Amino acid sequence: EVQPVESGGGLVQPGGSLRLSCTAPGFLSNACGTDWYRQAAGKQHEWISNIRPDGSTSYAGSVKGRFTISKGRDEEVVYLQLDSLKPEDTAMYFCRMGYGSRCEYGYWGQGTQVTVSV
Repeated sequence: EVQPVESGGGLVQPGGSLRLSCTAPGFLSNACGTDWYRQAAGKQHEWISNIRPDGSTSYAGSVKGRFTISKGRDEEVVYLQLDSLKPEDTAMYFCRMGYGSRCEYGYWGQGTQVTVSV
């Protein structure tokens, strides 16, 4: 069983930055990509970013140009750099590491809270 663990969340002022990490010790497969989602209070999960095994990335329009997804030297670690944070970015941030023969499943972390407030 794989249990990703997110870290790096916290309280920051608007315009500030955070760097989130998603780590899953023992998960070394590069067959599938990793996604970041977020869920604000009272709202549904929102997909925000993806990184493919080949390193290609994609972003939701709401974060494009402000967030950057990357993977560490150890590919079991995926980062999400959050810049130019806005109050509307306040949410619980989750990572999802894909698996399965067609990458149809995902291992979900428990989330890390990001709060952007003055």
